[in-house]
Amino acid sequence: MEILNIDEPRKCLVNVSVGKGVRIFNFVNAYGCSIDDNSKIGAFVEIQKGASIGKNCKISSHTFICEGVHIEDNCFIGHGVMFTNDLFPRATNPDGSAQTEADWKLIETFVKKGASIGSNATILCGITIGENALIGAGAVVTKNVEANTVVAGSPAKIIKHIK
Repeated sequence: MEILNIDEPRKCLVNVSVGKGVRIFNFVNAYGCSIDDNSKIGAFVEIQKGASIGKNCKISSHTFICEGVHIEDNCFIGHGVMFTNDLFPRATNPDGSAQTEADWKLIETFVKKGASIGSNATILCGITIGENALIGAGAVVTKNVEANTVVAGSPAKIIKHIK
């Protein structure tokens, strides 16, 4: 993989490890992350430091992939999908001082091989979405999703199992 240090008005990629055949569209903000071979990143996506995207993934526009999110190979992430990495987010400490990275605990999330996440889904941190699982559009995923399972709703519930 190649490490990019680019600062352009239409695209911001800083210290991004990019595999072969990766396509990144305009207005992407990515820094300190990795994007593996043949993945496609749509417009207006943000990928934060420490996040990883596997091979042959499609990340649709307006998606937010925060620090600590790990997406394996062959995954589809729909438009406007939001990942989180903190269960109790706060701007300040009890004494009123601004929080820094030292004041919170990163909680990782894993999206396993072949999983698909529908548009506008929200994925809470600390969960694993199993291989080939399908998350319905608009779902709020609050707990692990088993492999080969379809979930939808808020909170997401099992709809069926995929054979």
